[in-house]
Amino acid sequence: MTNWKVILQIARTHLVTKLKSTVTASLGVTFGIGAYITLVSFMTGLNKMLDDLILNQTPHIHLYNEIEPSAQQPVALYPEFEEAINIVRSVKPKKSQRKIHNALPILNYLREKENVKGATPQLRAQIFYLSGSIEIGGNLTGIDVMEEIRLSNFRDYIVEGSSEALLNTENGILLGSGLADKMSLSTGDRVQISTVKGDVFPLKIVGLYQSGIADIDNIQSYTNLKTVQRIQGEAENYITDINIKLYDLGEAVPMARQLEKQFKVKATDIIAANAQFETGSNIRNLITYAVSVTLLIVAGFGIYNILNMLIYEKMKDIAILKATGFSGKDVQLIFMSQAMIIGLIGGAMGLLVGFVLSRVIDQIPFETEALPTITTFPVNYKLGYYIIGIVFALISTFIAGYLPSNKAKKIDPVKIIRGT
Repeated sequence: MTNWKVILQIARTHLVTKLKSTVTASLGVTFGIGAYITLVSFMTGLNKMLDDLILNQTPHIHLYNEIEPSAQQPVALYPEFEEAINIVRSVKPKKSQRKIHNALPILNYLREKENVKGATPQLRAQIFYLSGSIEIGGNLTGIDVMEEIRLSNFRDYIVEGSSEALLNTENGILLGSGLADKMSLSTGDRVQISTVKGDVFPLKIVGLYQSGIADIDNIQSYTNLKTVQRIQGEAENYITDINIKLYDLGEAVPMARQLEKQFKVKATDIIAANAQFETGSNIRNLITYAVSVTLLIVAGFGIYNILNMLIYEKMKDIAILKATGFSGKDVQLIFMSQAMIIGLIGGAMGLLVGFVLSRVIDQIPFETEALPTITTFPVNYKLGYYIIGIVFALISTFIAGYLPSNKAKKIDPVKIIRGT
């Protein structure tokens, strides 16, 4: 039966007597794990920030009524022309409204589904912004303010004013920051908008909106849904878009196909809408994890080399232990215990070093006009990375200790004592 008390005591004695080697091995683990924690926390934090910049503003499913040419032309309705060559030129879409038919019942249906976190109506209108002699084309979107805040972190992108001011002001508008700069306008000023029909409406600027994407901020503005319906001269059921947020993003693709067939509308899922961005995000994550794993592997080799040298330095001790009655298995367990102790101490210190460095990075100022709500470098303090770090420290030191200790287990003490 293995006497763990004796084995651990001998392991501790070896570690203390060879303190320099012990400290070196522990530091190898510490800096390897610390570098891993720092890198993966920082890189995934940056990736998450970039993902949120796009994904927070993109619904999981976007419903709208797309006006397009009929798939089946009138000539196809006549059987006698089936075998003929039909040439149809300058196909025009039939006259149709941009609104979603039965939008309010569809909204009620979606809000009752268990997998739907929320569904928000929108009304998009093409307009011109007028300020003195300046005339800029753009988009005005009517929204349900409180639902947008709940589902899309809408409040995070308001750099001046507040969402509550928009909610409480019938003729209020959240103007894109790029538009405000071009027209020299600020919160409290008034801006006139002109519809494509030529109707002009004055609106009060209650805040500035900055998404971080210049192309959007130069044309986009928001107001209450009822305000846009009034400007367009439409009824309360006139809605051009429905944005859906789900609890599980993985359900977006099949549900989009289902809704498209069920309600005869165009449904774009978040994967299709952000295909190129998703590819870039996956590549960034792949590089992050590849570099992180490389750091851990390099640290593992360093641990192996240090422990291997430590065992060779202890050859005479191994011979004496075997000569006094310790079995090869006992000798192996002694050096395995040393390796695990080094892994545990070094891994714990590595987690601490990684956390401290992450906190330092988290305090470094990071200011850019593209991301007004971000003031410091983003860091991801995900617990899983720390668990992976300590588990790898223990596994790597186990392997690094097992290989050389397995050699020590087979050493013939007589040859060592003779010096052969």
